[in-house]
Order: sequence, then structure tokens, then C-alpha cells
Amino acid sequence: MGTSLQLRSLVKSSGELELSLAKVPIPEPGADEVAVQIEAAPINPSDLALLVGPADVSAAKVAGSGVDAVVTAPIAPAFMRALASRADESMPVGNEGAGKVVAAGASPEAQALLGKTVALIGGATYAQHRLAKAAEVVPLAPGVTAAEGASCFVNPLTALGMTETMRREGHTALVHTAAASNLGQMLNKVCIADGIGLVNIVRSAEQAKILKDIGAKHVVDSTSPSFMDELTDAIAETGATIAFDAIGGGKLASQILSAMEVAINRKATAYSRYGSSVHKQVYIYGGLDTRPTELARSYGLAWGVCGWLLTPFLAKIGAEAAGKLRARVAAELKTTFASHYTAQISLTEALKPEIIAAYNRRATGEKYLIVPTKDA
Repeated sequence: MGTSLQLRSLVKSSGELELSLAKVPIPEPGADEVAVQIEAAPINPSDLALLVGPADVSAAKVAGSGVDAVVTAPIAPAFMRALASRADESMPVGNEGAGKVVAAGASPEAQALLGKTVALIGGATYAQHRLAKAAEVVPLAPGVTAAEGASCFVNPLTALGMTETMRREGHTALVHTAAASNLGQMLNKVCIADGIGLVNIVRSAEQAKILKDIGAKHVVDSTSPSFMDELTDAIAETGATIAFDAIGGGKLASQILSAMEVAINRKATAYSRYGSSVHKQVYIYGGLDTRPTELARSYGLAWGVCGWLLTPFLAKIGAEAAGKLRARVAAELKTTFASHYTAQISLTEALKPEIIAAYNRRATGEKYLIVPTKDA
């Protein structure tokens, strides 16, 4: 069936990142499998963790050109210990994507997908072709393009996973940071539709306007001199006691917990030396700030800070509940869960240092889409 291009990320034990395009055989599907020609695959923050990790992309160098280009960038020794388990192993990249089924196995389920546009998740989507189980791909509705369906897993299911976690843990409203992102905009639409109180934390007036223009009620700017007062007031009004933090490092998680404690104590009828008995929870699901998380512990003893990841959450709630979330995404793919892209780039363009620097900025409102068919 010929060869196909696949984007690879390699961390060398010598302390260097290497990005390149590997030429691999176009996969032959087994009986219950399909071969998908990838037409669109988004670059999410979770993809960047594997693609470039902590490498200093500002010092990236490129040798060769086109499909033979090899990009190298240094990795500081302090980060190498955390990367030891992947050292000297070339790894395919890309969590999700969409494209046309160009070959199918003999099973009726696989044959029924032949020629259809489907979405898929599970890695290695920054490639011209990807093999997948027929049962694991999602056929896109007529009229939905690969670009529209390429981001139907990570961000939409994360947004729904946040509100589902909130409900399952007994909270009634939530706080979200880096809230003007594609994900943040989806979360606002979900919360508005479902009547959920949401406090959005952004980092500029421009980001605040993005959310207010789509109907967000509570938007606070972390750069404002009165940030803590505004955050506390918004939390008091919504009753939010759970937060999802994309920032990770610095003081923000601690500030959210402090504001929750103050908001709760506004209604307290008696003083307690141990703080309020209402549990306050912050889930860190991103690392836009790579510094250590600082906790001031000014919020009593009923609180928690830990990580949150989509895949384990979906496994925890089970196939039936996860299926309901996916069904909602499919039904609202062009509305609630529509994604917007800053640029569409080819696999070869994804290896240009200036473009790497652009998509690695992880700037709010900027999202890149890899289109492998551009390399044909």
C-alpha cells in the first residue's frame, strides 16, 4: 500500500529533543479495523507535552528540508530525570483527529465505515494514515467536515467531564482558569445551557471580552488590583466550591481556595478555628505555568488539590456514562463544541522553528490544526 508520513518526537538521553517525519508503511487493516487517511488533527496542550515537552524551542535548529527536515532543541538537565522513561524512544504524536476511511477489514462493522469520514482518538494522529478499531471510531454526521470533527474528543469531553465531576462530587458551581481558551468557551456554553454557575478567571480585558460576548456572567481578571475581591464576590454569588485549573504553577490554586473559604464564611453563624467544614476542591489539569504550585493554606482544613485527567475519568464513570457524553458532543458539534483555528498547517510546516514557536506559545484563542493531506 506504499508509505505514509508520521510525525515523531524523540528525547535523547544526551539532553536533546528531536522532531522528524518518519516514513512508515500504510497500515493494512485487520478484520475489525479500518485505515483512516487523516485530514485534520488539532494541536492541544496535552499534545505539546509529548511533542516538545520542556525543550527550549527558542534555540531550535533545523537540518534538511521538507519531509527530510530534522529539528533539534536543547532540554535543560533539570527536566531530564522526569523524561527518563521515554529517553531514546521515537514516539508518534497526536491525541485525536479525523479523516476518511480508505481501507477496511472484512467484518461488517468495518466494511460499513468504508468511505466515511470518522473521528478517532488514541495517539499517532499527526500522520497521513492511522489504523483504528472499527468500534472505536466515531462516524461524523453528513455535512460535518474532518476539520470540524477533528477536535470532538479532548476539549468537548473535558468540558463535559468537568461538569460531570462537579455533579458527582456534590458541588453546584465551578471555577475555571485560562477560561477564554477554546475549551473555556465550550465550558461556558455548557454551563449556560445547563444552568450551572461558572466563575471564569482570565488574564486580560481582551480575554474577558471574548467570554462576555458569548454570554458569560462571571469573569474576573487575575491582573486586576482588586482580583481577590472580585473573585471572592463571584464565588459567593455562584456558590462555587470546585475549580479546574489549567495554570498549575504559582499561587492561583491557593488564591481560589482562599476566596472560596472567605465566600463560605460570609454565611457562617459561628467561628471555627479549623475553618469552614465545606470541602473546597481544586483539580489541576494543565501546566501553563511550569513553576511549583504554591499553597498558602489560609483556607482551613477542608480542602484538596490534585490532578485531573480525561482518560482516567472516562474509565471511572464507565462506558454507558461516557457514551452519553460522546452522544451530546456529536449532537452539538457545530454549536456548543465548535472549534476555531488560528491556522492550518502541514506536517512539514509543523517542523519549521518559527511555526513551532507559534503553536508552543499556547496563547489563549490560538489553536493550530495539522492537515496531513497538504503534504501529499
